[in-house]
Amino acid sequence: MHKLGRGTRDKVQQFMTITGASENVALQSLKASDWHLEGAFDVFYSQPQGAVTNSRHLEELYNIYKEPDADMIMVEGISQLCEDLLVDPQDIVMLVISWHMKASTMCEFSHEEFIGGLQSIGVDSIEMLREKLPSLRAELKDDQKFREIYNFAFSWAKEKSQKSLSLETAIGMWQLLINERRWPLIDSWCQFLLVRHNKAISRDTWSQLLEFVKTIDPQLTNYDEEGAWPYLIDEFVEYLIENGVVRRSK
Repeated sequence: MHKLGRGTRDKVQQFMTITGASENVALQSLKASDWHLEGAFDVFYSQPQGAVTNSRHLEELYNIYKEPDADMIMVEGISQLCEDLLVDPQDIVMLVISWHMKASTMCEFSHEEFIGGLQSIGVDSIEMLREKLPSLRAELKDDQKFREIYNFAFSWAKEKSQKSLSLETAIGMWQLLINERRWPLIDSWCQFLLVRHNKAISRDTWSQLLEFVKTIDPQLTNYDEEGAWPYLIDEFVEYLIENGVVRRSK
């Protein structure tokens, strides 16, 4: 437990015992109420996620999916989680869940990531998480959240020791994410990368493609050759014109 005075520590313990909340939630609620216990209960129960997340339930859930010999949920546990949620492991909603969990690596959840993520979503059972799936999918329709999830995906999907994202993984992630934006040039982009680039993708290229998708129309009528796009995107534009995918008026 955090370094606290005895009286304060007793309040935190009492709060956790009564509400079933985690230590962090207890501290947040008590701080928000200026360390008055009754006020902290009011703060806690006025927040939907506080009212529905129980630390004991979350621990039990974590223990179902974690590795038998390691304090980590890995591929087998995540496959079982997907099965219990009735979703395909490749379903984009699993990326949204991983974003809520602030997962550092694809196909892995630490104890802190899993517990904190479910608290963030406001659930403490598989049934509750399954009911939340439609609203989690809907977060992709929000431009700001989509941008955050998109940028999160780069670090999440790359190998821990690498600065760049492998081309195969990047293409798979783009097909998953950019299809949400119904960009008509996504197939041409992936084909271009395989034919002309065939190298890992930098973070700059990853982030700038989203800007390109959001700001440049598919016929390139507002594309500025003098704009500060990464060279790879400039080459893609040339590829589109050379192959007759788009025709630009002189």
